[in-house]
Amino acid sequence: MMTCQLTKLETALDQLKKAYPQLVPADAALLASALTLTGRHAIALYEGEQYVWPDDNEKLMKAMVPQVKNTQEAIESNAPKRVSKTAVEEEPILMNVGLMPNLTAGENLLSGRDELKTLLSDILQEGVEFVYAPNDLGWQWALDRANWTTIAGQEVSKRVKSKTAFTEGAVGVEMNAGAKKRPTTKKAAVADIVDIPDTPTDEIIDIEE
Repeated sequence: MMTCQLTKLETALDQLKKAYPQLVPADAALLASALTLTGRHAIALYEGEQYVWPDDNEKLMKAMVPQVKNTQEAIESNAPKRVSKTAVEEEPILMNVGLMPNLTAGENLLSGRDELKTLLSDILQEGVEFVYAPNDLGWQWALDRANWTTIAGQEVSKRVKSKTAFTEGAVGVEMNAGAKKRPTTKKAAVADIVDIPDTPTDEIIDIEE
């Protein structure tokens, strides 16, 4: 199984060079970029449907609205009478979304290179372990910033906590998943808002032939 660290494209490149020494450096770099993209733009799996980021952003979130509403109502109705209303509101709504590698996204980057497309497909079939920080995944980034009150068309009093994880076609390992988060300052919050995942063109490594 190949390990692909989404925050460090060089790790995937090094493994590809070792596994496929016949590849010229430029092709290895292109393949590493494509492999990384299959993880960054992973397909979301929710209630039997597939959603592609970012095209299906609105579609997925609307599909999640019924669960948001039902979970909020269940939490409020089952809360002990002695617990204050504030305490009930602080209990988050947990939403789980599965992920699978987006082979099409990787193949689009390899346009005109059928031999590299075949190799990318073989790598994914053999198994890949993606190592990432939450903001490396397009869907996690989008769900973390969703305004559920606007999406649901009504007041959502509870905080919605979405969690994406690879459930098909690959293994996912989140970096520092158990680490204690530092207090967020206003400056850090602003920086986080503009921390948008890299576009495909930003992920290609330039290597001399």
